[in-house]
Amino acid sequence: MALSSKKNQNLMNVIKKVHSVVENQNLEKQRQNQDNLGAIWGKQKEIDIRSINIQGMYAEWVGVNRSHMKKYVILYCHGGGYMTGSSMYARTLTTKLAATTSMDVLCFDYRLSPEHPYPAALEDAVKAWDYLMLLGYGARNVIVAGDSAGGNLALCLVHCLKREERLIPKGLVLMSPWTDLLTKGKSHETRASLDPVLDAEYLELATKSYAEGEELTNPFISPLYGDFRGFPRTHIQVGDNEILLNDSTMLYKAMLKANVPVEIEIYKGMWHVFQMSPFKTAYDAMDQNAEFIYEICR
Repeated sequence: MALSSKKNQNLMNVIKKVHSVVENQNLEKQRQNQDNLGAIWGKQKEIDIRSINIQGMYAEWVGVNRSHMKKYVILYCHGGGYMTGSSMYARTLTTKLAATTSMDVLCFDYRLSPEHPYPAALEDAVKAWDYLMLLGYGARNVIVAGDSAGGNLALCLVHCLKREERLIPKGLVLMSPWTDLLTKGKSHETRASLDPVLDAEYLELATKSYAEGEELTNPFISPLYGDFRGFPRTHIQVGDNEILLNDSTMLYKAMLKANVPVEIEIYKGMWHVFQMSPFKTAYDAMDQNAEFIYEICR
């Protein structure tokens, strides 16, 4: 059931306030604030978190402390504009994914810009993928998921696997993916006054930080411009009030054109990666992600 416009506006005001508290001109402080938020919002009694080291890269396994499915695994790419974010911040999402799917989730701390610009994050995503393969998972036993820049990274990882003629994952789950660093979508203008989380200034900074001097139509930077033929089944979720709305709708259309089995859910009145928030619509959306994963893993 849709939220009333007044209740929805109140929620967006709260999210804007929370986001303003987390944001900081000092990048290290912002990263720390995000970790603190993840530690609070991502805490669940039924979840176990186990830290690991993948060739010098921090990562963590997130799973339920009860009997659960071991055959399939979710590789999670966190968001944060490639400048911020971490496994801890992503617990706002990975704990929900683990709880709703009863699958283990592996989230990794790829190197961040501006200290480590493109292609560092993609190299680290491949490293995480290779780690799962060495553990004995088949490519078709892995679902790759991600939010925002993590959705970008998930798509770029599949583009990379395709280029190397390697097997690709079972499916993709993308929440508010950032697919076009050229910001061609009309929603960058039509949703500018609505989006409580993202704005043009932030995206410009993130793009400069991550890919300055690079060709932004490179599909390993802006996956929208890649060849989607042969991509796995994909589930996209996006909020109707976010400036990245068209990043998702354009991706959806490009995938359909390439005959990819893809579906999209546009949540009326919702904002960028609303699934992080601890309220009913967020949990309902994560249930829908789980339903998609169940369906493709049958």
